[in-house]
Amino acid sequence: MLYRIAADVLVLFHLLFILFVLFGGLLALKWPRLIWWHLPAAAWGVTVEAFQLTCPLTHWENLMRHAAGQIGYGGGFIEHYVWPVIYPAGLTPAIQLGLGSIVLAINVVVYRRLIQLWKLRRGASTDPRI
Repeated sequence: MLYRIAADVLVLFHLLFILFVLFGGLLALKWPRLIWWHLPAAAWGVTVEAFQLTCPLTHWENLMRHAAGQIGYGGGFIEHYVWPVIYPAGLTPAIQLGLGSIVLAINVVVYRRLIQLWKLRRGASTDPRI
């Protein structure tokens, strides 16, 4: 029972991590110190999608499910939990590469804005008229 609960908690954490990868840059607009957490998370998310890697969280969840007497699943978290909700067909490498590109594009736009804000704040703090 404990392993099943741990696996379910890990699924929730995995989902939150994916959302952070996608939208953490928006949180960094409000709380700039999150950049140091978000940049590595976003880099990992893009890498996993671009190279079709299996996330270790998926492996750990499967280990916990097996320890609980349940059957693990093949593929990754997105293929197992998210993709069937959105599209009933399987996830192809081309689509996975597209998802990685979307993650990258969202974060490039957000970080471009963060850099602009940083430059504005830095320029205002060094302005001798202030």
